[in-house]
Amino acid sequence: MNKKLIWKRLLIGCAWVICLGGLVVLMGFIETKKADVVCKAVNVSIPGGQYFIDKQEVDHIIEAEGRSLIGRKIKNIDIQALEDRLKANPFIEFAKVYAEMDGVLQVEVSQRQPILRIMNHYDMDFYVDQHGLKIPLSQNFTARVLVANGFIEELFTNRVDSLHTRLAKDLFKTADYIRKDSLWDAQIAQMYVNANREIELIPRVGNQRILIGNADSLGKKLNNLQAFYKQVLPRVGWDTYRIINVKYTNQVIGIKNENIKADSAKTAGAATTGSDKMKKDTSQIKL
Repeated sequence: MNKKLIWKRLLIGCAWVICLGGLVVLMGFIETKKADVVCKAVNVSIPGGQYFIDKQEVDHIIEAEGRSLIGRKIKNIDIQALEDRLKANPFIEFAKVYAEMDGVLQVEVSQRQPILRIMNHYDMDFYVDQHGLKIPLSQNFTARVLVANGFIEELFTNRVDSLHTRLAKDLFKTADYIRKDSLWDAQIAQMYVNANREIELIPRVGNQRILIGNADSLGKKLNNLQAFYKQVLPRVGWDTYRIINVKYTNQVIGIKNENIKADSAKTAGAATTGSDKMKKDTSQIKL
């Protein structure tokens, strides 16, 4: 190896050592400056349109010790403790706190999104969020979400918790399906659990109840219901049936108002999107 190459490598190595040393000095300088920075403002960000928690409540949480953060040195503020206090609030899903070099303390809060309100058999009332977690009601805000009541035995201990009963999980699954479908989101007003622990949907239009039983094959059941709406109700009238039973995936059963007579409308293989078509046409549906 010639001397020229050796010197070149030595120079490169020295340059790296100098750069690393400079970086260490710079980081130390930044930390020293940061240690002397005083908090001059607190900026709270709460995105979203549903306000279970507002800026005033966030301010109250992060200043729970009774001392204002403004005027204190950043190094004397326990940022992790602030985040932990925020995350302990049942309406907060995510919280991040960090300080900027200019002394502004940034507080970012993400709220939980409720999709279902449950009123159980024991007069307990609570929300279920988009992740299937139970959360309490809020004094600040009432969410306009699907409501389920009736013979529901899911308990609530006034803290964030997962769903425990199969029925409650089916209610959540059904509510989640409905909210993601524009047709059913506009059509379904409420869910009710009857004495047999079966789920009934209460529509906005018509006086009938839609018996789905559980959340199994939910897409198939509601496709069958849509076919029934399109092919049967326009001919017989929307108030002909008091119950439309779609809990069996291969048929729709209408129970009439007048004589409580059950008629079966076969809709095997019902599908309403893409290239799929009904295997049985309107003329083959018996009422």
